[in-house]
Amino acid sequence: MTTLIVPLTAEHAGQVLAIYQAGIDEGDATFETTAPTWEAFDATRPPEHRFAALDGSGTVLGWVAATKVSDRCAYAGVVEHSVYVHPAARGRGVASALLGALIDATERAGIWTIQSGVFPENSASLAVHRRAGFRVVGTRERIGRHHGVWRDVTLVERRSPAIT
Repeated sequence: MTTLIVPLTAEHAGQVLAIYQAGIDEGDATFETTAPTWEAFDATRPPEHRFAALDGSGTVLGWVAATKVSDRCAYAGVVEHSVYVHPAARGRGVASALLGALIDATERAGIWTIQSGVFPENSASLAVHRRAGFRVVGTRERIGRHHGVWRDVTLVERRSPAIT
């Protein structure tokens, strides 16, 4: 199956937010309980650092997007990202293709660190990140409650070898 990586735009909003909600509903993707509105999603994720994976018919298979971690100038080259794949499209390399597009875009923009927090139970996400050059920095134990249960978060990051 051919996967096309394109800039994520309002045209993809409905499908992207549905995939986000599916990940939320599965319980091992995020502390969020509902997907944001498109307006909130769009306002916090710069267009140059967000991509959608499409199949040949234009159906969104997954998405990746990054946000600034801080407005402080010392962190200008650090972003936090999320990557979600439709349940029916998993295991096809969609997340790897999306992470590749994000890495390329952030390096062109001078971003030196991409980071994310992943629930330790989400072994598929940890594996795809490892294959994309991310490393585990550590585990933030009992960092937050999720549906009344304390959850740990594994912090992963990728430092760009191209930006010195």
